[in-house]
Amino acid sequence: MRSGILNVYKEPGFTSFDVVAKLRGILHVRRIGHTGTLDPAARGVLPVCIGRATKAVELMADWTKSYTTDMQLGVQTDSQDMTGQILAKRPVAVSEEEIRSTIASFVGPQDQIPPMYSAKKVGGKRLYTYARKGVELERKASHITICDIRILSLKSPHVIMQVTCSKGTYIRTLCADIGDRLGCGASMAALERIRVGSFDCRTALTLDQIERTVADGRLEEILQPIDRVFADLPGVKLPEGLTKAARNGAPIDERTEGISCIWGGEEPTQTGGDWRQAKPGQAFRAYLSDGAFLGIYVRCKEGLRLKTFFYEERE
Repeated sequence: MRSGILNVYKEPGFTSFDVVAKLRGILHVRRIGHTGTLDPAARGVLPVCIGRATKAVELMADWTKSYTTDMQLGVQTDSQDMTGQILAKRPVAVSEEEIRSTIASFVGPQDQIPPMYSAKKVGGKRLYTYARKGVELERKASHITICDIRILSLKSPHVIMQVTCSKGTYIRTLCADIGDRLGCGASMAALERIRVGSFDCRTALTLDQIERTVADGRLEEILQPIDRVFADLPGVKLPEGLTKAARNGAPIDERTEGISCIWGGEEPTQTGGDWRQAKPGQAFRAYLSDGAFLGIYVRCKEGLRLKTFFYEERE
């Protein structure tokens, strides 16, 4: 099968690793990687890279993500969500206006201390392995950005929010921090990831749906092309005479003629249609003359050099 990306809708009860293991069995492929861990109790978008697309996993992990969460005020747990042990319950003696203004104050760049019940590694071990033994370690704060918070429903003690944030953000910790600032405490009661970069929940498929699609011989209909990950980059289409050299990863000389520029398909690039006008370091999607995606090239002094190779022969 060809490489590509599956927009998986992870259901509650599965870990992100469970999803990868299940897909290996469905697709009979070993080279699979997911693009961002979701807690077992959470649901939502989990893009999974297949074959050569796994080279794009790290880049996709940096994408902005959006979530819908149910924050329950007045409850504090050891895991910062309602699956954990309750540590304290307090009355929610704050007004709706205070709740709204406090939530709004969290929008912007900030430092966040990751929770003990998380997959973040300290000393080579996941934090949750320490937490399960009752050990709490000092954690270094991560610099994150909360891009936007929209309150969808406010019926105290429950607040339904849509949060858009940078990588490395823990929504459980955001809920707990909001509760601390309000003075009543809070825990995350539910979480759904609705978007990862350009992948959203409207087109995501459950494992059962993917399995049925594969059994029907229609995998190609749901497997997204690798170059979708790089859609924001300008592209270059190489002339037919460069096909053999390009398939071998050869650099492209600046004097080469016949290289056309594309943006989002066939639109002129920001460089005015001539890739040679690009600044050193500018990355380009590169395609062969027949439209096959080759990989990512970077502008250098001599021309273009290969950065990441994704090409595979068409079946």
